[in-house]
Amino acid sequence: MKIIMLALFLGTQINPCFAAPLTGEIRVDGSSTVFPISEAVAEEFGAIEKSVRVTVGTSGTGGGFKKFCADEIDISDASRKINAVEASACKGKNIQFIELAIAQDALTIVVHPSTTFTSKITIAELKKIWEPGSQVKKWSDVNPAWPSEQIHLYGPGPDSGTFDFFTEAVVGKAKASRTDFTASEDDNVLLKGVSATRSSLGYFGLGYYLANKNKVTALAVDAGKGAVVPSDANIENGTYILSRPLFIYVNLASAAKPQVKSFVNFYLKNAKNLSQESGYKPMKDNLYKAALESFAKVSK
Repeated sequence: MKIIMLALFLGTQINPCFAAPLTGEIRVDGSSTVFPISEAVAEEFGAIEKSVRVTVGTSGTGGGFKKFCADEIDISDASRKINAVEASACKGKNIQFIELAIAQDALTIVVHPSTTFTSKITIAELKKIWEPGSQVKKWSDVNPAWPSEQIHLYGPGPDSGTFDFFTEAVVGKAKASRTDFTASEDDNVLLKGVSATRSSLGYFGLGYYLANKNKVTALAVDAGKGAVVPSDANIENGTYILSRPLFIYVNLASAAKPQVKSFVNFYLKNAKNLSQESGYKPMKDNLYKAALESFAKVSK
């Protein structure tokens, strides 16, 4: 009896040592580009918190925001910032959120490995291929020095943040694109298409390319100052024009849940290593520290 009473008396002091394991569910969805990082975080977190169920989906950045602003998920993976329409939808549902940058990416232009007539492509050539109403059917329509072979195009669908970023950076307006191409929010579908089809061209994130560089070839991109390859160094120094930050958006109501709060803290503390392992460029240490501090302020 004395031992029990002593334990009760000291309960608040010894509680951390006997804290109950976290339970519950964490729902993540959105960008297929961010997916490898979130999946890696979920696996590492799950190895520690075995009673928490973490699901990570890939409905695209736009699809993720639709679910996020409908209060269907706790965290939205995004390869671009939330737009005004999406933010308004969240506001209409009284959903408050915090934006947290977790890594940097370089959108990568890929071709079938049999492509030998060029190792680079200009932004102007990409625009000519992908702009709405494009009349480009063959490589020679882009550059007379290139072969008179039909181009088979593969790219993310309109719910993808990669699609939004590419069209804005290359064509000049988000979502402005020709429509006669094979579209998918699933990078694996795009990879299979480009790797299996001669005379093909597509685009997806650098991490996915690096994980499959034996299957496709990446082209250097020339924005007017010479061709630049997608690499960590060129992402960091800003010379690769198709570089971009990657984000997670956290519902603040969800952040009040112990399992979600713990998961996001774990994410930010491990994003540097896990993003690098997933093929992405980590941010600087001070930015992760600032993100942790910002999250701590809103998740009390």
